[in-house]
Amino acid sequence: MLRKRNGEPTGRSAGVTPAFESEEAGAAKQRKQGSVSELSSNQRKRLIGLVLVLFVCLGSLTTPFRSFASFPEELRLFTGQQAHLKLAMPVNAQITVSHPEILKVNGSTEHSFRVDLHHPISLESYQAGKAEMKLKLFGAIPFKTVKVNVVPDLKVIPGGQTIGVKLKSAGIMVVGHHLVAVAEDKKTSPGEEAKILLGDLIVKMNGKPIQDVSKVAELVKEAGENKKQILLTIVRGNDTLEVPITPAYDTVDKAYRLGLYIRDSAAGVGTLTFYAPDQGVYGALGHVITDMDTQTPIVVGGGDIVHSNVTSISKSQNGEPGEKRAQFSRESKAIGNIEKNTQFGIFGKMHDAPDHGLTDKALPVAFAEEVKEGPAHIYTVVGGQKVEKFDIEIIHVAKQEHPQTKGMVIKITDPKLIDKTGGIVQGMSGSPIIQGGKVVGAVTHVFVNDPTSGYGCFIEWMLQDAGIMLRSKGTAGNPANELKAS
Repeated sequence: MLRKRNGEPTGRSAGVTPAFESEEAGAAKQRKQGSVSELSSNQRKRLIGLVLVLFVCLGSLTTPFRSFASFPEELRLFTGQQAHLKLAMPVNAQITVSHPEILKVNGSTEHSFRVDLHHPISLESYQAGKAEMKLKLFGAIPFKTVKVNVVPDLKVIPGGQTIGVKLKSAGIMVVGHHLVAVAEDKKTSPGEEAKILLGDLIVKMNGKPIQDVSKVAELVKEAGENKKQILLTIVRGNDTLEVPITPAYDTVDKAYRLGLYIRDSAAGVGTLTFYAPDQGVYGALGHVITDMDTQTPIVVGGGDIVHSNVTSISKSQNGEPGEKRAQFSRESKAIGNIEKNTQFGIFGKMHDAPDHGLTDKALPVAFAEEVKEGPAHIYTVVGGQKVEKFDIEIIHVAKQEHPQTKGMVIKITDPKLIDKTGGIVQGMSGSPIIQGGKVVGAVTHVFVNDPTSGYGCFIEWMLQDAGIMLRSKGTAGNPANELKAS
């Protein structure tokens, strides 16, 4: 501490710092320098991070980066099909092909060889099966592995013809309930009381298969007159139920009733999508047929398709889709049967090649991943039985690795078709979509608020439901011939 000498305070000149002040000031200075140093370090890290982000962003714009990002890990080819892969990298690589008898790379049948990645890699498939192509940079650094799935070549004849559809259900469809007047002041519905639901499928009555509505009336009358119950076997979704029901006597109609509205068939108009001559099968509509009242899919119990004649067209307008008006006779000669009714349409065997097509030349089909945004065509009928080609634009393509509806969004661009129909109309579903000389899909739905646009499905999913497989199930190197009709 400071002491006084001779009554005066003891001190030092302003230019002299006491020892304890020097230590404190030095520490403060060091803290300040450390803070500045720490701040500079954080700034440097931030700057380095920004520079790295900038390099990544710039790098992502380069051709090699884009080529690398789009380089496939899996690839599907038809036998005899060629493909080209681009990396645009100024380096050499060693390519190893697991089964060159299935896949030839750059024209070589060698198992392993060097390539210049600055040039495209060409692939050519020879036989069905699976192979792997491995790339190593400079022959040492693992870079890319591509699994190639080769399936047998497939061509189909595109349709476009308007067809009449006569579909028989695999049982009796329940489409509604109604009340039976059992007394002057009393009404009841035996079916509703038995908890039979809309959409239920009656497949048996008293243990006997039933598919004809007329037979139901006979059995109901017999049971009613004998005061007996009827045991109904009902299919509801994935469940099968046994439901007892007692017919009620309608005092107005003088007949026994179940209090159910039932139906055993459906009829309508659609468009043929394709005919596969080698397999003898066809696909049409592109969407499932549902019961008009219950909106449940109809389970197929049989049916036929016939040629149909378009007599007129009700044009589509915003908020109100139009429709094709067509005629066909129930006695018309069947050109094919109906075996399946799925989310992608109806399928079955074709008895003979369909008439009135735009072409009888078979076209290759496209895998889902081959479909691109851009110009395309549809084949359809707008008058009589004449199939015509019209311009459309595929404006969006969904990435689908498994069967799903709404694979693409399409827009009608052909002035002639827009003038005639206003866009997509009911009855046009199933019209084949052609792009780049390949059958790529089918028209399925119209946008209510913009009838010039709608959805389409990929032809690949329709082919699968027709029993034609486009995905080899064999292991790598084992040829798989899965292209067949079930």
